[in-house]
Amino acid sequence: MIAPILRGLASAGAGLWLTLAPALAGDARQQSARSAAEIMDILMWNREPVGGPFALTDQAGHARSDSEFRGRLMLVYFGFTYCPDVCPTDLQAMALVLDKLGPDGDQVQPIFITLDPERDTAAHLAEYVPLFHPRLIGLTGSGDAIRKVADAYKVYYARVPLKDGDYTVDHTAYIYLMDRDGNYLGFFPPGTSADRMVEIIKPRLAQ
Repeated sequence: MIAPILRGLASAGAGLWLTLAPALAGDARQQSARSAAEIMDILMWNREPVGGPFALTDQAGHARSDSEFRGRLMLVYFGFTYCPDVCPTDLQAMALVLDKLGPDGDQVQPIFITLDPERDTAAHLAEYVPLFHPRLIGLTGSGDAIRKVADAYKVYYARVPLKDGDYTVDHTAYIYLMDRDGNYLGFFPPGTSADRMVEIIKPRLAQ
């Protein structure tokens, strides 16, 4: 029943493609050769496992793992702090979701995982993530560690050189919703309103 429901949402222009069939996390194949469109197809139709364990470093310099958040839903977002517009907008929406949920927001853990660990050190994240919400956890790590968790979540990203010698990061920008056991529930595409996310999340909190 999931596929027809999603096709209906997409054809109606609903703007929210959230798959609700559980998909257990597992080993993911390398994503470097995959396009954003291929990744969208995987996420939308549960063609492969999405998500999995991670061991990264938070903005305070502490080691953090996915197992710490069992018993809570997770909103997981991949981006980078030098992102000019999409990342800040989506992080603001995540923060607003927590506020709108009120006390129930304590059952949801927001997580921001950088795709630019070279610049997004723990110290830099410590200045950045509090701008959005006090409960937002920012995670960084080695390039290999970031690639591993990004591959598990089916995230496309690539470093793009700029003319001035600097660089930016091209990436997919989805907010992943994970259940209390760390399993993938679905994703919110860029621009999804906080109200729509709350509408989807609230029934999950009651389960």
